[in-house]
Amino acid sequence: MASISYLWSHRARFSIGNRNFYRAWGKRILSFPELLHRNLRRFQLIRRGAIISNTAEIGKMRAEGYKNNLSIGSFTFIGRVCMALHDKIEIGERVCINDGVEILTASHDVSDPKWTQIKKKVVIEDYVWIGSGALILPGVHLGRGAVVGAGAVVSKSVAPGAIVVGNPAKPILKTRTEQLDYNPCEFLAANRAWLLG
Repeated sequence: MASISYLWSHRARFSIGNRNFYRAWGKRILSFPELLHRNLRRFQLIRRGAIISNTAEIGKMRAEGYKNNLSIGSFTFIGRVCMALHDKIEIGERVCINDGVEILTASHDVSDPKWTQIKKKVVIEDYVWIGSGALILPGVHLGRGAVVGAGAVVSKSVAPGAIVVGNPAKPILKTRTEQLDYNPCEFLAANRAWLLG
């Protein structure tokens, strides 16, 4: 929801003189620099070839490699994340990727005397939540609604709705509900100032 045009057209409206009018505009003015920074980061990635929805939230993300390998869907939140774009990283809608996450798309063949580079794309489907400090390795496919626990090292694909934790990441018995309907971008203060006042 970081696009200024989206927030402007969907802003909460209050009549002038109403206490909520002044409170909302005070919050909007104070949070405007943060909003500009997130829009600038999105614009810079798009200019270099990434495909990013205008409603996705891009935090202080470090994307190394070919930016045209990156696609991010609507209402997805990405915090302080490091991505190695040797191959494609496809991120769906309403995904939440917390701070400290690393996503890798390449490694080396340790059994090859030439130490050949191996590249594999990473797919992250809708409603996936990746906890702080997790590491996603090349070739991983995270199914719809999957959860990756904080600090987990994911080397194998994760089934839809599964919750994985640990190093190496293993599923626990508990799973997520199939009826997911939330927007991780709504929780950001800058967005709430515009949408709720």
